[in-house]
Amino acid sequence: MADDLSQRPIVIKRIKKVAGGHHGGAWKIAYADFVTAMMAFFLLMWLLGSASQGDLEGISEYFRTPLKVAFLGGENVGDASSIVKGGGTDMTRSTGQVKKGETSADKAFIDIDAAEKERERIEMMRFNILKDKIEQAIEANPLLIKFKTQLLLDITTDGLRIQIVDEKNRPMFSSGSAELQPYTKAILREIGKMLNDVPNKISLSGHTDATPFPSGDKGYSNWELSADRANASRRELIVGGMNADKVLRVVGLSSAVLFDREDPFNPINRRISIIVMNEKAENAITHENEEVKITNPIGINKGLINLPIIQRPAE
Repeated sequence: MADDLSQRPIVIKRIKKVAGGHHGGAWKIAYADFVTAMMAFFLLMWLLGSASQGDLEGISEYFRTPLKVAFLGGENVGDASSIVKGGGTDMTRSTGQVKKGETSADKAFIDIDAAEKERERIEMMRFNILKDKIEQAIEANPLLIKFKTQLLLDITTDGLRIQIVDEKNRPMFSSGSAELQPYTKAILREIGKMLNDVPNKISLSGHTDATPFPSGDKGYSNWELSADRANASRRELIVGGMNADKVLRVVGLSSAVLFDREDPFNPINRRISIIVMNEKAENAITHENEEVKITNPIGINKGLINLPIIQRPAE
């Protein structure tokens, strides 16, 4: 019995114990895909739950026939209010959870040209009212009625123009100076009272005839005289009650702009011009000093265009 046991082969069993570990990383990728899919699913559910019934019907219509809508368009192709890019009816206005008053069935369009014409019409109406008021004041004033022929009123492209002109035996200023005659002061003060009736700015320009000063253009000339007369007129308008901030420009034009081009020495060329400017003329003056920056000033030095040259500093 002992011999039998000694002759049996000895079998050694070695059991390899393996720790749990992480079993690889493939499960992490699968889990991440599952979480992403669930997030997308719940996000879709949330979007569908927050959409109105009209939105849902519009989306459903698109996905039923996507190619037909894409190529042929729906019933309202080109309608910017449609929730479906390719066309289709806008379901948000028919049914569902659209609150009354949130959307408007009628689209409001602003006709810029019509609005501009209406503004010009109203402005022209104000000028005509002011013109009639000044003419009535001249007729009613015993002092001004005598100078009716020296007061010229007309409406130009820049606005209402009031011109006070000289007559041969009735000048507005003392000869060769900017000293106003008493009746000229009365005229300007009466006009100044009425210019506040409109909100528009005014422009004043002084004019002379072509008779030169003995000193010529190198000394005190018609340019200085016309500017001084325009400023003297501005002061009298303010004395008459006109707001000082209504004046936008005061210039002296000498004999450059003649009233009577056939006779440069005609006394009528000596005048003061007051223009109650329209909005277009005001903008032309207030924006005339705005610089236009250009990167390629071709033709500026050749006299093709008159813009400031933008110079770059030397590097």
